[in-house]
Amino acid sequence: MSNTFGRHFRLTTFGESHGSNIGLVIDGCPAGLVLDLGEIESEVARRRPGQSRLSSQRKESDLPEIISGVHDGITTGTPIAILIRNEDQRPKDYENLETVFRPSHADFTWHEKFGIRDHRGGGRSSARETANWVAAGSIAKQFIRQEAGILIEAWVDGVGSIRLKTKPETVDLSGENSSLVRCPDEQLAGEMAKEIELARAAGDSLGGTIACRAKNVPAGLGEPVFGKLHAELGRAMLTINAAKGFETGSGFGGSTMKGSEHNDEFYMEEGRVRTHTNHSGGIQGGISNGEEIFFRVAFKPVSTLSREQKTVNTAGEEIAIAAKGRHDPCVVPRAVPVVEAMAALVLADFLLAKRTNRI
Repeated sequence: MSNTFGRHFRLTTFGESHGSNIGLVIDGCPAGLVLDLGEIESEVARRRPGQSRLSSQRKESDLPEIISGVHDGITTGTPIAILIRNEDQRPKDYENLETVFRPSHADFTWHEKFGIRDHRGGGRSSARETANWVAAGSIAKQFIRQEAGILIEAWVDGVGSIRLKTKPETVDLSGENSSLVRCPDEQLAGEMAKEIELARAAGDSLGGTIACRAKNVPAGLGEPVFGKLHAELGRAMLTINAAKGFETGSGFGGSTMKGSEHNDEFYMEEGRVRTHTNHSGGIQGGISNGEEIFFRVAFKPVSTLSREQKTVNTAGEEIAIAAKGRHDPCVVPRAVPVVEAMAALVLADFLLAKRTNRI
């Protein structure tokens, strides 16, 4: 089983959804990075369950405990270990699922691969694992900001059939944090919240999309063959639970355009090469070109439903189940900090790799 992400800035995680704790180890973070420990806590809190009526009502404080690799708020260059305790685990909520494969979950495939599985909320296949990623991503965010001035911002731009039409480069995120849905458009955010509440009341769920931009990314990050920047971003995003699609720049829409419409023509601005348009999403030939990086991630509807569904059990019997326990009716509001974290981990990795590109 692979539990490590990254080559230079490496993240290894452990723990299960309803075990005593989850945790992570970061290896490769340079010494001398001044960390804002409060920022790590606030980033993890953005993903925390129970923060609004639209999310899972599981109550976790999710306070990251740094147990190595940091001294007086400065990284020492040794492995950074962080522990996040599971304070509200309820394994009894899942006793009825010990021999049952929940539709569209990892239960069946995990059982087929390993011959054994943790039925308590899915174990390591649970999105509980992403709290580790956000904690690590917060450190990566601080590294890329101090190293290169890179800023990463994500927002919900779709829930169900409701879509934000604003161009990504003009999106104003000043009001995003006041929205339960994390959509910057106040009117659309209200419509999205209503749709999520209706789905929950019907025992159903909704999917959606998250848009993300990275500002001040220097040109030259990424590889021209294997390890293209957009490929690694796609790999990172599709690692997130419930993620089903990834597009960068013009994405699938670019397939309907002519080359003369799609090409980003160059010009000079104060001695710097720029592009008039950004259909490339800040990446050309697998390498960042210095323009703003933009991508979008699509998430499927949450698989856990309180309405009855047909399935089978480990004995091969066809049965019906209605899930108990606590779950999000729509994952995208809480997935926003996860998208940002995974993007930060990728960019931190490539920033460290860039130090070896030339003499």
